[in-house]
Amino acid sequence: MKMKEEQFRLIQAQLKKLMSQDGFYRKKFEGINPDSIQSQEDFEQLPFTWKGDLRDAYPLGLQAVPNEQIVRIHSSSGTTGTPVIIPYTRKDVSDWALMFKRCYEMAGVTAADRIQITPGYGLWTAGIGFQAGAELLGAMAIPMGPGNTDKQLRMMMDLKTTVLTATSSYALLLAEEIARRGIIDQIHLTKGIIGSERWGEKMRRRIAAELGVQLYDIYGLTEVYGPGIGMSCEYECGMHYWDDYIYCEIIDPKTGKLVPDGQIGELVITTLRKEGAPLIRYRTHDLTRFLPGDCKCGSPYPRIDTLIGRTDDMTKVKGVNIFPSQIDELLRDIPGASSEYQVMIDHLNGKDLMTLFVEAEPGVDRQALGATIGMTFKMKIGISISVKPVAIGELPRSEKKSTRIFDNRY
Repeated sequence: MKMKEEQFRLIQAQLKKLMSQDGFYRKKFEGINPDSIQSQEDFEQLPFTWKGDLRDAYPLGLQAVPNEQIVRIHSSSGTTGTPVIIPYTRKDVSDWALMFKRCYEMAGVTAADRIQITPGYGLWTAGIGFQAGAELLGAMAIPMGPGNTDKQLRMMMDLKTTVLTATSSYALLLAEEIARRGIIDQIHLTKGIIGSERWGEKMRRRIAAELGVQLYDIYGLTEVYGPGIGMSCEYECGMHYWDDYIYCEIIDPKTGKLVPDGQIGELVITTLRKEGAPLIRYRTHDLTRFLPGDCKCGSPYPRIDTLIGRTDDMTKVKGVNIFPSQIDELLRDIPGASSEYQVMIDHLNGKDLMTLFVEAEPGVDRQALGATIGMTFKMKIGISISVKPVAIGELPRSEKKSTRIFDNRY
């Protein structure tokens, strides 16, 4: 992707500022003269920033402005390792709200809508971002947060919610509960804005059909503002990202070299205007690709494809690399298989054993379905597994992100 002149000007200014003061990047880029960065090619020689760098900077080593300019902190939602703390200035908060407003507008949400916000509040960036964008747009924000499904549904009915924001896991849980209670005629939803976790096409179709809504993907990560830096449009052909606030590259995750436009690789993000904790060439671990050409929606903002997975969610079984996205795609094309599954990986008698639990649609011959899935898995992914179809709703549902793969070997 060719860097725009304005993007390069902002990057140069950011580098000069960061290298002129004590802090994270002055140390990381020691020996590099910011004045030597005179082209996109020069910029691409700068070292990457890693999640490990951010953890090593705990608690406030990333801070790039004086303390009195910091108005808020957020932290990544990860549960392992040292937390990543991201400080925000007043401008960072307002820029994030503006980007979020764009996301709502991309989905056709207006001030007349009522937006029920189910992602979590607190240190996590999700809930408060959805709310700030809604308020800037002028829509009615209903800040529920996660959980308490009875109250969620009551508010949804009584307040006539038109837009649901949720993880895909919680959207599915709500859709199933609405169907179970037979209250779909009391639900006024028209749109669902889904983020925080990758989800397959079969799950998308199921949620859309059960809720009777158009679904939109929203993208973001705590390290780079939070959700709201990218959004799909009505044509569901990737996600537009706000290239006046972030500069994106896509690299080969093994070599670190840029891949040709249209080829899948790891997304790398540089913030162009962030003040509290700017990031230069940050490796997100998210796997995607640039989508060339103009979008039918007419938006001038470039697109990346819907995420296919992460470099760090791969697991190796019997010498074969397996991504959850491969299982999503496989189940999508098998009639009678639901979108919901879980994988258990064990090591018994010196061998790896992979068991795939998958929900079967009502009335399906489970034994035949299991045989079909097992044969297809062997043919497409290359290993033999044990398949155990179960009833719809038998696998656990989550109010946050769903864990799909449990590796018990270690």
